[in-house]
Amino acid sequence: MSTAESDELDPHWLSSGEQRAWRAHLSAHKLLEHRLDRELQEFGLSINDYEILVNLSESPGHRMRMSDLAEATIQSRSRLSHQIARMEASLLVSRESCADDRRGTFAVLTEHGWDTIQRVAPTHVANVRYHFIDRLAPELIGALEAAYAPVVEHLLKLRAEERA
Repeated sequence: MSTAESDELDPHWLSSGEQRAWRAHLSAHKLLEHRLDRELQEFGLSINDYEILVNLSESPGHRMRMSDLAEATIQSRSRLSHQIARMEASLLVSRESCADDRRGTFAVLTEHGWDTIQRVAPTHVANVRYHFIDRLAPELIGALEAAYAPVVEHLLKLRAEERA
C-alpha cells in the first residue's frame, strides 16, 4: 500500500496555496511541452524524438543500450521500441546488436540523426529560453532547481525500488 493509499481514510488536503502551486506546475508543464512539441514539428520531430536524439548525441559513440535509453527517457522498453522503430524509418537512428550480450540492443545515432540534432538544437534551445528561462527572474532559476531536486530524488528512489 502506498502512502497515498494509506491516507485515503484521513487525507491531508492541499492548502489553497499548495493547490495553486500544484496546478501551476501541471499547467506550465503541459503547456510548455505542447508548445515545444509543436515547434519541433516544423523539423519533422516530436519532443520524444528530440529527447532521444539528445541522449544519443551526448553518449559515447552516439549509442546507448535500449534499456539505458528507456531509463533515461522514462519510457517503458516497449514504448521506446516503437519510438525507435519510427525514428529508424526516418533514418535518424539505427539498432545494433550488443556484441557482449546477444539479448542486448543498442540504439545508435545515424549521420542523418547527428545532422538533424545539430540543425534543430539551436532553435529548440532558443524556444526553451523564450518560453521558459526568460519568463523567470534569474534568482528563480536556482530556486526552481532546488525545489525540484528532492522531488526527482524521491521519485527516482521509488522507481529503483520498484525495479528491485
